[in-house]
Amino acid sequence: MGRKKIQIQRITDERNKQVTFTKRKFGLMKKAYELSVLCDCEIALIIFNHSNKLFQYASTDMDKVLLKYTEYNEPHESRTNADIIEVSPAHCDQSIKSRPVTLS
Repeated sequence: MGRKKIQIQRITDERNKQVTFTKRKFGLMKKAYELSVLCDCEIALIIFNHSNKLFQYASTDMDKVLLKYTEYNEPHESRTNADIIEVSPAHCDQSIKSRPVTLS
């Protein structure tokens, strides 16, 4: 049985928002772990919720990954919410192949 597609918009009900945050935070951290293991890469994930509470995941030492990030001076891929919104799932393959990546 497939999952129902949901519309991505702000959740107004506080209880539903907290439940969704908790589930998706866990899912995001699990995906970060899987990516780090499968692709042998370092990952640092930092999340602040709406109450400014900090949650973090790091595949290795967080301080070392952040130091590496701050000292990195080469051009690199950088994405924001606006970049993600532009790429709809139906056009994902086409858009990613043809769209230039923003380098910082």
